[in-house]
Amino acid sequence: MRRPFSRFTRSVSLVSASVVAAFGLFQILPMLAQQASAGSGQAQGPPDMAAFLRRYQPAPADFEDHKGWVQIFDGKTLDGWKGSPETWHVADGAIIGESSPDKPSGTTNIFYTKEQPGNFMLKLEVKLEGDGANGGIQYRSQNVPPKPHEIPPGLPDAQRQQIEKMMQAQEPLIKRNAPWNMAGYQLDLDYANVFSGQLYEQDSKRFIITFPGTVVEAHDGGKNLVTTLASPEQIRSWVKPGEWNQVEIIADGHLLVHLINGHMMSMTIDNDSQHFSPKGLIGLEIEGPGVLKISHRNIWLKDLQ
Repeated sequence: MRRPFSRFTRSVSLVSASVVAAFGLFQILPMLAQQASAGSGQAQGPPDMAAFLRRYQPAPADFEDHKGWVQIFDGKTLDGWKGSPETWHVADGAIIGESSPDKPSGTTNIFYTKEQPGNFMLKLEVKLEGDGANGGIQYRSQNVPPKPHEIPPGLPDAQRQQIEKMMQAQEPLIKRNAPWNMAGYQLDLDYANVFSGQLYEQDSKRFIITFPGTVVEAHDGGKNLVTTLASPEQIRSWVKPGEWNQVEIIADGHLLVHLINGHMMSMTIDNDSQHFSPKGLIGLEIEGPGVLKISHRNIWLKDLQ
């Protein structure tokens, strides 16, 4: 059984660090001896620590390496995928969703039907076009009817009326898209790069769980910021609006990691017993105003179980 993250793991990490340090000492001592014997009595400089570290440093992951991975989109058809034919189609080797004022998509998804993975790694390329483009990658999610939208209590009458009017306007699209509605974890993506890489929970009161550039532990009754990864400006610089971006998700037990273009965007340890999801569907989302297009290609899945 997988154990959720605990603060006690920090003490274990100290023991691990000590073991690693001792191991490194035994490895570097022969280097010192070799330098001493190779100098023919001449004074020797410090050991080449860079060479020592390179020996044990792993090579960067190759996004194009597919060994052990399974392709879940064949690049030609929507075999195994379920979504609205009015919104989704295949072209140029990509699953494409489009929306415009004349033919709005609303908030809708297309999801993979052949598997509901639990512990896995997922990688794909995504391109958002259009200022209003907003999408995301659903995972460990469920295909469920949409929940009725609730207006928060205590709002001024003018604001409440505005929200009610907006909800009435969206009602036909919500009804049309009900067969493909999803609830669950989402790696969020938006053209403006305000939310790209965060963990958002669709159709949930938890809403945004982990903002971009942060590590968060969610637990019963709330959540805590563990640490920050980078500034908002740095995080946004790693995402390329209007271009292809390499998007990766690692879901292993209670640990959820989001990466874009090789950079960690957010990390979540979900110990919330009421909301934690151990497995579910993978899906792609589109929403947003104006003319927009969201493309997805090279979708690969690696089972970690």
